[in-house]
Amino acid sequence: MTDEKPRDVLLASGVRPNGQPIHELWLRITIDRKLNVVDAEASSDWVPYPGLCQVSNPAYRALIGLNLRQNFRREAARLLGGTEGCTHLTELCAILPTAAIQAFAGEVWSTGDSAKGAKASSGNESPDGSNEHSNDKPPFQLGRCHALRFDGEAVQQFYPRWYGHAPRSAERVASSGDGAVRQTGKGGNASGMNDGSGNEVQSNSQTEGNHA
Repeated sequence: MTDEKPRDVLLASGVRPNGQPIHELWLRITIDRKLNVVDAEASSDWVPYPGLCQVSNPAYRALIGLNLRQNFRREAARLLGGTEGCTHLTELCAILPTAAIQAFAGEVWSTGDSAKGAKASSGNESPDGSNEHSNDKPPFQLGRCHALRFDGEAVQQFYPRWYGHAPRSAERVASSGDGAVRQTGKGGNASGMNDGSGNEVQSNSQTEGNHA
């Protein structure tokens, strides 16, 4: 998050000249292919109270062990809300699930029609052992927004096999995780993630939280 004012600003710690940030904050996490947080780091490059705001940075290692799709936002707020952390860094936590999903869609799970050239035993199995490219599962993104609703024009045109699809109740439950859009009525299935690590996701307003 970068916070700049088009004027000189009088802070308790002194005048911050026009062009110098009031805040410049970073939050970086490393995730595995199941969206588990395996490392976390916060940085406060510019703050209104130099030498004091930075003291809370190590608290963000509390994110390690959380899963971006399992109540992540709620757990982050519980662990880091109030005086436990920095208000702005804690707010950045909320966009991490979206950043991760956007970064890895099509890479670690299928966003194409699984009926078109998917290979069995391709190594894309979900945590429950099912194959991510299974022909009986719609592409991950379907049923998660207005444009890609199952009864919409986009699905009819680009994914005709799934037009009018009514997800099973188990799929609706799976897609209601914290890192995915909650479904009511028609919705899509959630995809599983493979084991592995080394995927970094950064939150910063300059990249709109979608830099990975």
